[in-house]
Amino acid sequence: MTTETLPENTHIQRVRRLALSLPDTSEKLSHGEPTFFVRNKSFIMFANNHHNDGHTAIWIPAPPGAQAEMIAEAPEVYFKPPYVGVKGWVGVELSKIDNEDLAQLIRRAWQIIAPLAPVRRRR
Repeated sequence: MTTETLPENTHIQRVRRLALSLPDTSEKLSHGEPTFFVRNKSFIMFANNHHNDGHTAIWIPAPPGAQAEMIAEAPEVYFKPPYVGVKGWVGVELSKIDNEDLAQLIRRAWQIIAPLAPVRRRR
């Protein structure tokens, strides 16, 4: 099921709700777009027509070797984003993915980045 008929501002609300439900996450603007962090390391970058590319999407890390497979399997949903695509991140077209699949991708992105993020020490 896709969400093509949703208004653009609803897509960020979907992403925000799912991302901020995960432990140790926060949101702040980075490069002019909402970006989500786990302990100060980004794991989701929202892209609303970045440089007029036509995508309302998120950019997320993919497991090693998964980027090309995901894009080949569903090119209408996944794409290689600028800047972070060379590091294996994948773009996800938000109008082409349902909430269940989106939640799974966001959890997986968090799981990839969270172990790399330093744990804050309590004082």
